[in-house]
Amino acid sequence: MKKTNLFWIILCNILGALLLGSWFASSPAAGYHGPWLALDKGIFYFFNRLLVESQAFAVFVGIINLRVFDVIAFVAMLAIFYSYYRKSNVEGKRWLFCIGVAMLVSAVVIKQCDHFLSIDRVSASVYFDKLYHDVNWVSQLSGLPAKDRSASSFPGDHGMMLLIFAVYMWKYIGADAFVKALGVFVIFSLPRIMGGAHWFTDVYVGSVSFVLLVLSWILLTPLADMFISWLEPKVPLKFFVKKRG
Repeated sequence: MKKTNLFWIILCNILGALLLGSWFASSPAAGYHGPWLALDKGIFYFFNRLLVESQAFAVFVGIINLRVFDVIAFVAMLAIFYSYYRKSNVEGKRWLFCIGVAMLVSAVVIKQCDHFLSIDRVSASVYFDKLYHDVNWVSQLSGLPAKDRSASSFPGDHGMMLLIFAVYMWKYIGADAFVKALGVFVIFSLPRIMGGAHWFTDVYVGSVSFVLLVLSWILLTPLADMFISWLEPKVPLKFFVKKRG
């Protein structure tokens, strides 16, 4: 492993630890206090009040919080990935397929780290409803079966997967792919925050910190490259040859 990579791994881990540590200071055990809570509360109520001010906005937030919208996020990721896949030769397509598998394995590994910490945090909507009884529910206002609550919201799984995809695009395809994937991350992690099923910090502290702490050891060491190199010869090239006729 290069010395420069070790520097970036250490830096990512320091940033991830500081980010997560700062959130723990505002965690349920600490009574939900501090600047992170102030930011979370401000963002939650900004969107929550808009729900009763505009029926059109309530319906819009209801639509983007339907389960089917998660499929649209997946399609957006797939479209970015496929735009590079279709331009590749047979060997390149197999290589990209193996990168996709590595992404999924990384997501499972990071999720296991999440389970290890076993952080329990109800969604912003549930928390503020119990505290103030003044929450406007997207599902009720829109009349749609929208996801507007969660019994365990930290870290944001949806945002974490989108972020893992973005970082993999940066590592293996380049800055252009990263910018597109980062746009998908921002756009498709927003609906749950707008609907109250996630706190802002579930995504921008939880997801980001876990990716910094764990994914840095996967992508900035030879681990991911070794896995892809191991998998490539095991996947027959014939699967990626376009059939004629």
